Order: sequence, then C-alpha cells, then structure tokens
Amino acid sequence: MRIGLLTLFMFVMNSIQAQLSKNKPDSDQNLRVGFSSLFTISSTGNKEKPFTFQLNPKAVSFIQSYMDKQGPELIRMKTWAKPYFNLYDEILTANGIPVELKYLSVIESHLSSNLISWAGAVGPWQLMPDEAARFGLKTAPIDERTDYHKSTQVAASLLKELYAQFGDWLLVVAAYNGGAGRVKQAIQKKGTKDFWQLEYELPLETRNHVKKFIATHYVFEELNANGTDIFEKVNVQSAAKLKKENSILLQTDLREIIVSGRFRISVIATYLKLDEKELSLMNPKFDQTVSSGKSYSLKMPKDRLEIFEAHKNDILQASLQSLYSIKE
Repeated sequence: MRIGLLTLFMFVMNSIQAQLSKNKPDSDQNLRVGFSSLFTISSTGNKEKPFTFQLNPKAVSFIQSYMDKQGPELIRMKTWAKPYFNLYDEILTANGIPVELKYLSVIESHLSSNLISWAGAVGPWQLMPDEAARFGLKTAPIDERTDYHKSTQVAASLLKELYAQFGDWLLVVAAYNGGAGRVKQAIQKKGTKDFWQLEYELPLETRNHVKKFIATHYVFEELNANGTDIFEKVNVQSAAKLKKENSILLQTDLREIIVSGRFRISVIATYLKLDEKELSLMNPKFDQTVSSGKSYSLKMPKDRLEIFEAHKNDILQASLQSLYSIKE
C-alpha cells in the first residue's frame, strides 16, 4: 500500500511538473512576447545570453523621473519581496503569463494585502468586488482578496483574459487600471495597438499607471544588469529636458475639466499664471482639437481649477479676440 501511494504521489507530481514546463516560456525572448511596445529584441550571437533588450526611448525619461521618487524604496523591495515574487512567479508561469507582470502588484499595492482603495478595490492585486465574485472569491466574512495565493490566481485569470483581447502587455496593464472599454475605444480611434501612439487617448491616471509599471520593471529587471545605466546612453542635455517634462506629467495634483469652444492654450496659461510650454505638455494638441469643434479634457494643477472656472467666460472671450487679431 505504501509503495502504491508513493507511486501515485510521484505520478501526480510529475504531471504537475510537466504542466508547468509546458506553460513556461522557454527563453528570455518568449518572456517578452507581447512587449513589443516596450522592448526591441536583438540577437547577440552569445549562447549564454542570446538576446538583448533595449527600452523604447519614449520610456527612458519617465523612468528617470519615477526613480527619483520611488527608486530607493523599490531597490529595498528587491530583498524583502522575494517570498512574494516567488509565489507570483509560480502562479503566473503556470498560467503562461510573463513573470514580469508581478510588478503590476507592486504599483497596485506595494504588495500590501490589506490595502483598500477609495473605489473598493482590495488586496495586493487591488481586485474589485465584482471581479472577485466572478472568479469565486469571497469578500465576507473573510475577504479572500487579501489572500496572496487566491488573489494572484484571480489576477492571472484576468490578465489572460485581457491579453486575449489586446495581445500586448502594456495595453493589458492599461486595461487592468482603466478598464478594457477605454482601451478598446482608444484602439478604434487611433487604429493601432501601440501604446505610445494611443496613450493620449487614455486617462492621465492610466497612462501614468503603465509608465509606473515600465519604471518598476526597469528597476527590478534591467537596472545595472549589464553594468551600465540606460541613462548614460542618453544625451545629457536631452535627458535633462525629458526629465523636466516628465516631472510635470508625474504631478499627482492635476485636475481635469471638459471644455469646448475656441479657447487658446496661450490665453489660458496667461490667466492661470502658468508656463505655456508646461500647460501645453499637459494638454497635447489642445488648440487643434478645440478648433475642430471637439471638446477637450483640459488638465491643470488643482489650485488653478477654481480660477479657471471663475474666469471661464473671460478666458474664452480673450481667446476669441486673440484669434481675430491673428487673422487681421
């Protein structure tokens, strides 16, 4: 009987191992399938390290700004988070998901099991109640969204669903934050699945969520991996300019207001006593959009919103007058 039980145990374990091996990506290249918006994959001719991965240049400046704020904490996390990452790696790999997606949990909750968002999302993967229910997680009397193993299983299922829709992991991260519907609308409008071409069709929070994922991924996977820092490869002057621009976009006290009419960004900046270039950076193609008769979700620092609303009609009239003077 003991031999029979041992044989059965070995058969089950071998079956599990075979399934894990079947689902596990077989190379560094496969780990990054679906990351075309983030990586350029090149052959090195080296058997030990057959591929190199170069970050999309559009990600570099955001990473630098984000690291200035979060880098030290993320670097410390490399040590204490190992047990959590080992669990994540096992579950994600078993589900055929690149292990890099574990960093989504870092930006969602910093791996905190008891975190509750203002919207009601809970746990290390910040699962909403409806998603928990859909995948069989209980929220009472004990909220299973706080369970690392169970919540990661559900997160893996969600990630697989989203990847089946979009085929790109950056878009998966965007949809995980802002909803699949928003991402679909952006794709339909721009006719592409390249995050960098449709990012400004997504809410500011969602855009930054994706870029936080990229930055976190960089800290854990790429920083000093080759003994160099990617920022050393960027022209110093250009890097400083890009860093300044992204420090503006990283502001967390921005507010949005829907506007329509022939407003001009230069006039708005004057009334709000803001730098025109910085306001334009927050609101790309503002003048072109409103001049075509479309509404625009205008972004500005929180402390300027009340001023804008109080002088909205004056700003519009001044904008119109500015346009007339240009025509004359």
